[in-house]
Amino acid sequence: MFAFLFSRDTLEGAMSNPLFLVVVVFWVWMFVDALRREEWVWAIFIGFFVISAIFYYFLVYRQDRTRVTGGTFELPGTSDRRRIRELEDQIHHMDKAYDHAELGEIYLRQGKRDQARECFEAARERDGEDLDILAMLGKCYLEQGRVEESIALLERVVEEEIRHDYGQTQMTLGEAHAKRGDLDAAIAVWESVLAGNTYAKARVLLGEALLVKGDTAAARAQFQEVVNEGAHTPEFQRRKDRPWVRRARQCLSKTSETS
Repeated sequence: MFAFLFSRDTLEGAMSNPLFLVVVVFWVWMFVDALRREEWVWAIFIGFFVISAIFYYFLVYRQDRTRVTGGTFELPGTSDRRRIRELEDQIHHMDKAYDHAELGEIYLRQGKRDQARECFEAARERDGEDLDILAMLGKCYLEQGRVEESIALLERVVEEEIRHDYGQTQMTLGEAHAKRGDLDAAIAVWESVLAGNTYAKARVLLGEALLVKGDTAAARAQFQEVVNEGAHTPEFQRRKDRPWVRRARQCLSKTSETS
């Protein structure tokens, strides 16, 4: 039976069947999506049982897409491409700062940093007082290695509104200080962030900075807090924090080995 299923003739016949190719593409799509979401149990089931991909699509993938798109089916990237065209048309006719900024956010999300920077710089030219625009441009500069320019913009935003974007801008400022090599300034900023928020990312970054400074006990306390909090947060937040919880566990493991 197995010899027949996996014989060369059978495989060649299946490969020539369009329906078989559609099933394979769908199976790979769902398997990769499960890995990307860190749905390990689902990934195992999909890997061993092709039919599990159908259940995953309806129970996980489609549920998530429904929250984002309102229930309509779209291929990945479709909404972004449509919105880019709309914004380009609006910019052509009205040339508003917020349209440039929104276009920049889409490009930044897509990893197109040069295009994102150009959009945010254009937005700043049209409205140099908008804190959201300045913060996003500062983030772009940081991702491109223009650290001093990034710090100048982020500090200006934080000075005017310390909790801008719920502390996210301040957290990015800490990253900029760390990238410049000023760990004391970075630590002070992240401690300020954590005085009003409980971001896993801020705790991990703070813990790593404390490790470099040689304060292992304080660093481990930050990592342990991330791990402890991770077990009690809502599901949507747990998904978002998974990379940082995993990083905190890795840091705890490394510090216990060296202690």
